[in-house]
Amino acid sequence: MRTIDLRGRELSPADMLAAVPRATQARAEALETAARIVEDVRTGGEAALRAQAEKFDRVSGHAIRVPVTHIEDAVAALTPEIRTALEEAIRRVRQASAAQVPDTRVTQIGDGALITQRWQPVNRVGVYIPGGKAVYPSSVIMNVVPAQVAGVQQIALASPPQHDQDGRIHPVILAAAGLLGITEVYAMGGAGAIGAFAHGVADLGLDPVDVVSGPGNNYVASAKRAVAGVVGTDSEAGATEILVVADRTADARLIAADLVSQAEHDEQASAVLVTDDEALAERVTVEVDRIAASTMHAERVAVSLAGPQSAIVLVDDRAMATAFSNAYAPEHLELHLEDAPEASSAFTSAGAVFVGDQTPVSLGDYMAGSNHVLPTGGQARYAPGLGAYTFLRPQQVISYDHAALAAVRDGVVALANTEVLPAHGEAIEARFQADEQGTTTL
Repeated sequence: MRTIDLRGRELSPADMLAAVPRATQARAEALETAARIVEDVRTGGEAALRAQAEKFDRVSGHAIRVPVTHIEDAVAALTPEIRTALEEAIRRVRQASAAQVPDTRVTQIGDGALITQRWQPVNRVGVYIPGGKAVYPSSVIMNVVPAQVAGVQQIALASPPQHDQDGRIHPVILAAAGLLGITEVYAMGGAGAIGAFAHGVADLGLDPVDVVSGPGNNYVASAKRAVAGVVGTDSEAGATEILVVADRTADARLIAADLVSQAEHDEQASAVLVTDDEALAERVTVEVDRIAASTMHAERVAVSLAGPQSAIVLVDDRAMATAFSNAYAPEHLELHLEDAPEASSAFTSAGAVFVGDQTPVSLGDYMAGSNHVLPTGGQARYAPGLGAYTFLRPQQVISYDHAALAAVRDGVVALANTEVLPAHGEAIEARFQADEQGTTTL
């Protein structure tokens, strides 16, 4: 990992971002291709999906609509250890997601004037689970459980067909879906799956969804952009990111382990340490080299850590570290600080904040109860991670009686006339014509 020394400099947020740029070229190149794949599915349906499966997944003749028996078989084949872990993760995520559903609130604006704020779930959701360099049953849980908690009635799931599984979805992904009661499952992958969810595929009995959620590669993220406006999407999540802010009290071995843990996701993954302690930075460099060389995905990790998106950043003090983190807005932020619980409130832009050295990102990936589908690429400055609220729509219900309407009659008419929209005012006045003619309004 390279070291960037920002000490002794007055830097704007833009300067800080330029110091550790995200990997963006691959995303830019994916946009055109993803849009074309989505359009192929919109016009070609099942035939397009089969052609894509043969080209990208080396699979042909498979059942795109997964038989329920395949799901049941996958659940039955789970080892007790994995089943217990999945069930506990489901329980924890369900419990945490329940806190994300707002209560209905009624506000009395005046006598007879009520505004009700309520939250309505979307009717149908399409969940995408990637199946490339790793297997992600945890992502099944992170996407399906919040939708269920929100009250979504129909949830469909898609994941790529696997060449080494005779065209079936990976069995652990199928098993996770089965444990959650999901029976509408499709063996289709990448941008094509996003297009199928957005536009539907009549030949498969796949109806369009209202919201698409789930992680994926650059093509999946770009496909979400291509279908925006047709369906809602959770986010355009890109390569994973970890930023660790640490002080002199931190354990270099633990920091290095956490940086490597996220670098193993993808060659474009970002691993960043920000510290005001140069000695710690040197120890972390040694530990990263040691751990990275011996990990299973050493080659992938080496590419990630050597890329421009990964670095150790030296800063003057805590204030500068905080400013850098808030400007960068990482997907995952770890605080290895002596006063981490107290300091955490100052770190306002992150997908999720992991407080203290006993709260690694890996915990959030699986068992913390929090959701691991989080904004990347700096989107944490303005966007949340996935939650029950992703599948809810706030809705205002307005109820005025005649007297309450009379109280604002003149104001509405005056504003309507000012905006040269007289029919707006006339719609108000129509409700008082009977009064002024001497007839009682019921």
